[in-house]
Amino acid sequence: MNKHLQQLVDLSKIDKEIDAFEPRIEEANHKYETVLATKESISALISALEEEIATESVKKQKNELHLAELTDKLTENAKKSSEIKTEREMKSLQLEEEIAKEQVNFANEEIARLEKVIETKQDLIAAQKGTITEAESNTETIKAEVDKVLTTINAERQKVFVKKDKLISDMNQKGLSFYQKIRRWAKNTTAVKVENQACYGCFLTINDKTYADVIKGEEITTCPHCGRILYIENEEATA
Repeated sequence: MNKHLQQLVDLSKIDKEIDAFEPRIEEANHKYETVLATKESISALISALEEEIATESVKKQKNELHLAELTDKLTENAKKSSEIKTEREMKSLQLEEEIAKEQVNFANEEIARLEKVIETKQDLIAAQKGTITEAESNTETIKAEVDKVLTTINAERQKVFVKKDKLISDMNQKGLSFYQKIRRWAKNTTAVKVENQACYGCFLTINDKTYADVIKGEEITTCPHCGRILYIENEEATA
């Protein structure tokens, strides 16, 4: 394998190594982002529960005001009963009292129901606040772990970048440009090996002449089917 071809193969392997860092970075960040998302979800739930409690509290307050009005009305009717002069007036007052008492019962029941709903939601908020406190504690721990992992990854990646820069500085610019043109679409399969006379980029069999050129390794040879740079491992070339 000539020097220029070897450089392109080495560069392809280095680029593949660099790209392999991204999934590791994403995985580390995902762990932290998941914890943050959990915190945000809990906070949103607490906010929603607090809004619901506020709404239920307004309803309870309206029922309490209505109950106070009904109580005043019953007190007033009790005073009026001593002033009744006709049976018709008495029946009318009794009907008003019955209606008012029904409304009083309903208001009391509604107030009791709303108080129970509010209490339940307050208990839920208390439980969620306990969960979010635990999540915040986990967040700090996971953040420290993620930062440690990212520091290690960045240190490893920096070494690979240095290796790449050194290789590129020694490369033929025409060959580098040719490589970059293919990499735009082939990504990490820019330079692929040949095994059993097949391109390991498109997995199609190459013709005898191309295969012979790849074995010689004297020139940069591309796959006649897909256009990727081809090379052969020393063991197969020997065979």
